[in-house]
Amino acid sequence: MSDVELSTSSASPSAGEAAVPARKRPKPGERRVQILQALASMLEQPGAERITTAALAARLEVSEAALYRHFASKAQMFEGLIEFIEQTVFSLVNQITERETDGADAGIRQAGKVVHMLLQFAEKNPGMTRVMVGDALVFENERLQQRMNQFFDKIESTLKQSLRGAADANGSATPSVDAQVRASALTAFVVGRLQRFARSGFKRAPSEYLEASLALML
Repeated sequence: MSDVELSTSSASPSAGEAAVPARKRPKPGERRVQILQALASMLEQPGAERITTAALAARLEVSEAALYRHFASKAQMFEGLIEFIEQTVFSLVNQITERETDGADAGIRQAGKVVHMLLQFAEKNPGMTRVMVGDALVFENERLQQRMNQFFDKIESTLKQSLRGAADANGSATPSVDAQVRASALTAFVVGRLQRFARSGFKRAPSEYLEASLALML
């Protein structure tokens, strides 16, 4: 939404004076969202260089000082994107694990749908993909990459939990080990697909041959 709108004042312009657009003050929190949306959009450009606050401010047609009124640093802006990724993905993970509970293969279905959801999320949000695989974080604060590492650790743990039940149901003598090996392989598969998507300039879809690939692994 543009933050420039025609004035709604009831006062009429004086003779010969044309009504001019008046800048609308963003609602609380709205400017933060606009900044994060602009940052994500800039990350979607294939081959984009390191994004500076000057370029981001120019994109939004505001001063750099205006950015820092909402975020103390660029690292905080990236943290805002990571928070969006975490909240969106794990909310969907919870929905999947709560819904897929019937049958001996429930854990297999859960794992497959979690992988499918992750790759679809990346495909729909190319800029977020560069954050997830760390390409956009190379020159930023190290804690941002650590946080994304923790994100994938949590994904792997979730997959392991789902797959352990399937290993138990199949009579595995070492269900925890079997589940860990499979969860690790699935997580590596997801990360690899995301990296290929980002480094191909978003041309190689992460969902390419997905069903066949999952059939081989699951």
